[in-house]
Amino acid sequence: MTNSRPRLPELAAELEQMAAADHELAVRGHSDDPAEQLAWRRLTTRHADRLGEIMDEHGWPAADLVGPEAARAAWLIAQHADRRLDIQRRALRLLEQVVAENRATARELAFLRDRTLVNEGHEQIYGTQIAGIHNGSPVPWPSIDPEHLDERREQAGIEPYEEYIARHTPPRSAP
Repeated sequence: MTNSRPRLPELAAELEQMAAADHELAVRGHSDDPAEQLAWRRLTTRHADRLGEIMDEHGWPAADLVGPEAARAAWLIAQHADRRLDIQRRALRLLEQVVAENRATARELAFLRDRTLVNEGHEQIYGTQIAGIHNGSPVPWPSIDPEHLDERREQAGIEPYEEYIARHTPPRSAP
């Protein structure tokens, strides 16, 4: 991987703007307000469509093409392309290629693989996807071979599961 100047700065700026809009709407998209949920779905679908066009033209927008921040933005857009599973699957295939070429991280690939598997109705591999919160604690989607989860996570450059869950557990209020 490289930290050099992006070869496609306009595309880098577009991806970074898309990620900023994603972050802005993400919290509202998980609210109980149907209008905010709809706005979130529309945004992530529009972004997925644009990512599909980018992949058609350039392949995976890796850091050597768009810079590290924009590459991470592309990954985020793929992660949130839940209603465009075709785009998510294609992003996964392209990301697998650039990881094999050492142009992206195994960590990003692991997260996208889990997200895609969960969206397909399968068990995840790395335990990165949380189904919800129950009694104040995150509840993960089911994982294959949970006894070896942390070994797989370590191989992908992801912190141990308990550390990951601790970061996603809301603080408990005092009684």
